[in-house]
Amino acid sequence: MEPITYEQLIEMLQGTSALPRARAALSEMNVVDIANLFEELESKDQVLLVFRLLSKDLSADVFAYLDPDHQQTIIESISDREISAIVSELFIDDAVDLLEELPANVVRRVLRNTDEQTRRIINEFLKYPEQSAGSIMTIEYVDLREQYTVADAIKRIRRTGVDKETIYTCYVTDATRKLLGVVALRKLLTVDEDTLIGDVMDENVQFVHTLDDQEAVTRLMREYDLLSMPVVDNEDRLVGIITIDDAVDVIDEEATEDFEKMAAMMPSEDEYLKTSVWQMARNRIPWLLFLMVSATLSGLVIARFEHAIQAVVMLAMYIPMLTDTGGNCGAQSSTLVIRGMALGEIEAKNVFSILWKEVRVSLMVGLILAVCNFARVMLFDRSGAMVALTVSMSLIVIVFASKVIGCMLPLLAKKLRVDPAIMASPLITTIVDVLALVVYFNIAVWLLGIPA
Repeated sequence: MEPITYEQLIEMLQGTSALPRARAALSEMNVVDIANLFEELESKDQVLLVFRLLSKDLSADVFAYLDPDHQQTIIESISDREISAIVSELFIDDAVDLLEELPANVVRRVLRNTDEQTRRIINEFLKYPEQSAGSIMTIEYVDLREQYTVADAIKRIRRTGVDKETIYTCYVTDATRKLLGVVALRKLLTVDEDTLIGDVMDENVQFVHTLDDQEAVTRLMREYDLLSMPVVDNEDRLVGIITIDDAVDVIDEEATEDFEKMAAMMPSEDEYLKTSVWQMARNRIPWLLFLMVSATLSGLVIARFEHAIQAVVMLAMYIPMLTDTGGNCGAQSSTLVIRGMALGEIEAKNVFSILWKEVRVSLMVGLILAVCNFARVMLFDRSGAMVALTVSMSLIVIVFASKVIGCMLPLLAKKLRVDPAIMASPLITTIVDVLALVVYFNIAVWLLGIPA
């Protein structure tokens, strides 16, 4: 049977006679696809109609994947009883994410219609700092005791697993909830049923603490290929787990934040099309103002060496090429270092190895560019050998300096506990522009015999 399209579903919503067909079609769809359907709906009435066509279990699953705007629309339009049913079906981490995105008045209504135990757990989660491991963990995990047999463990998974976010990895704790080890479901299915959990569990457990940074958590999960990461408190008691789907969300958020900072913008919490023009302008203006003011240094350098330009007018035509090349070289080095630090491949202690590598790269690149540039100037510009030599020597020094600056600034930022992404191409380009002009004009004064 050919899958139904969004257009066909939306057409079914136009008349009451086709609603049973629409309900049947929705029941066969993946929850993510249903959530994507809501993006195609044009009115609040259609949003509520589609949501009410979903079964109770399906509606809660779909709700977790909806964007905050649609979640708010639904919460504001349904009864208190329906709100209670939705929240009770959500995993705790999804419920916390929901409340963090909704306005305060809507949050109060949701919490008012949540049972006391769930409300207490949600409030505990909301106390964790933003972007910490505790803020993204869930408490829906399978816990076992080391004295259980494999048969006991499988019975427990069958009994409680339907309400857990994952059952592929089970966590072994003692009576005080102290984490003792982990055991994979695959292991339980491939050993004798009388075997004790304590004999098959892996005691070499990777774990994080509730206050650890979420980015560090995702790096650890990627490094060890984990589907879930246990989270413990200060006394090493298991309080939750972070699943791979939440880790992927964090990776997306952190990458987006880094890209925005590297493009000289303040990070935005909303999607591009849902961010207001004023918010976008406010995110961009601070850095643009700073870069604009700092770029005036280039004008001061040119004014300082105005006599050199007047003496050899041809010098001016090579300024854009030198500053652009320097900026590009610095941006290349900074991008590689920033990305390496984000992936955990580069640390501050690697400073001398990084510096030595960039020095060799810069000399190689600088010499090749200088030779090519010298030939170009001599063949096409006919500016004279001394001008060609001046530009080429400046190119070598500028490439060397810009690559060193490009790799060192992110490391310095890390040392100063500042986000290395800030030290990206816009800032480095501004710094290198000034340096390139100083180097160029000083070499010109020296080689061309221009009075200082």
